[in-house]
Amino acid sequence: MKMHLLSAAAMVAVTLASCGGSANTDNAATPVDSTATAAKEQGYVLDVAASTLTWKGTMIKVKHHEGTMAFAEGKFIAKGGQLVSGTFNVDMKSIVPTDSNYTKESTKEKLLGHLASPDFFAVDSFPTASFEVVSVSGNTAEGNLTVRGRTHGETLTDIVITEDNGMAKASGKLVFNRQKYGVAWASPMKDMVLSDDIEITVSLVAKAQ
Repeated sequence: MKMHLLSAAAMVAVTLASCGGSANTDNAATPVDSTATAAKEQGYVLDVAASTLTWKGTMIKVKHHEGTMAFAEGKFIAKGGQLVSGTFNVDMKSIVPTDSNYTKESTKEKLLGHLASPDFFAVDSFPTASFEVVSVSGNTAEGNLTVRGRTHGETLTDIVITEDNGMAKASGKLVFNRQKYGVAWASPMKDMVLSDDIEITVSLVAKAQ
């Protein structure tokens, strides 16, 4: 009789354990679908009137010149505040010097004419320059820069993108060696060496497509 009671107790324990396991399974939290909350890619078209490109060239040991240029068009895709891809065209005839490093002999007008000439950017022959993003890693993008019809790989750094209510603002920096693109003018004065590096900073405003 005692053995029967022990067997019955064991069966009850197994049944309760089985029921308890089923209850725990039923009450377990349902895994969150990460794709439901993941950021989606969003395309943007550049507001060329609100976007700016600034440039800087340095005459070593003497002075520097800087200014702005206008975008002709551009578009990019962002995802969660990070750049995914993009293409940008710049109007090379829109060069405007903004510094004050000029004299009566070396005026702003002379600089502008020189930059537009075949010595520098030959804007009549090559009215646009472009940059196309090839790959992105964090806040750095590798891409193809085309200036004076020549294309080379360059790096866009310090990329920051903020997205809000159908608008996006983006910024970044790029430094390129002008010699690679045939911008090969050299100063005739020994104490004036024009740096080969041209520094570019972009500040973009764009609207969602």
